[in-house]
Amino acid sequence: MASYFEILNSIKNELSCGGIPEADADAWLLFEYVTGIDRAGFFLHGHDEMPSGLEKKLGDLVTERLKRIPVQFLIGTCNFCGLDFKVSKDTLIPRFDTEVLAELVIKEAKGKDVLDLCTGTGCIIISVSRLGGAAFAAGTDISEGALLTARENAETLGANVEFYCGDLFDALKEKNRKYDIIVSNPPYIKSADIESLAPEVKDNEPLTALDGDEDGLEFYRRISFEAPGHLKPGGKIFYEIGCDQAEDVENILRENGFTDIKTVKDLAGLDRVVHAVYR
Repeated sequence: MASYFEILNSIKNELSCGGIPEADADAWLLFEYVTGIDRAGFFLHGHDEMPSGLEKKLGDLVTERLKRIPVQFLIGTCNFCGLDFKVSKDTLIPRFDTEVLAELVIKEAKGKDVLDLCTGTGCIIISVSRLGGAAFAAGTDISEGALLTARENAETLGANVEFYCGDLFDALKEKNRKYDIIVSNPPYIKSADIESLAPEVKDNEPLTALDGDEDGLEFYRRISFEAPGHLKPGGKIFYEIGCDQAEDVENILRENGFTDIKTVKDLAGLDRVVHAVYR
């Protein structure tokens, strides 16, 4: 039998040769998921022999990853803002870049009422509820499957969040509540660009969570038009955007009466968040 060290190096090589992006990171995620051994444990036990049952299970997962199934779907979870979220085929996988959006809202959320549109796994609003001290937190999504995942995440992570099913603000009919903050990571990929996405994305994640219509801006238009009716005076809106969409989204917000419009870059120096105030 081979050692943990040998097996890990083998699957790193196999994934790399198979053209898997970030092969080393994915190998570690699969290895830890199957063995329960973290990096500290690996330092102590890396040269121990891996039980054959674990080796087979790991090999089966590597085979699936080589089919370009995202590693997060294979292990069932994804870390976001330090919290582990369940993911499913009904939801987008939370991205590291989206933590920029969540962290900005977390800083503003204490004692506030916060609404998350297109909530998916609930990663943004649950993080805001848990880490930001929001007074009231709600999320909407058009997908019942996504909301099942979001509700499970809220329960598992001990977050007090209400979730409503419907198309953006339609989910809030008869709720009669206004919010201090509206946040959204909406679909913003141009329809024509969907086919050029990595197989992990286009073949596995839900199209409805990706497709932002012909120019990628449809959801920004819809949300910005309706948001004033759901914001308290001085309320704020926060959007994740594609790296080439800042100017367009700023203009959409301006056309709908928003002021104090700002764009924030991510750690790679790319435009990632646009936020504004409605007075």
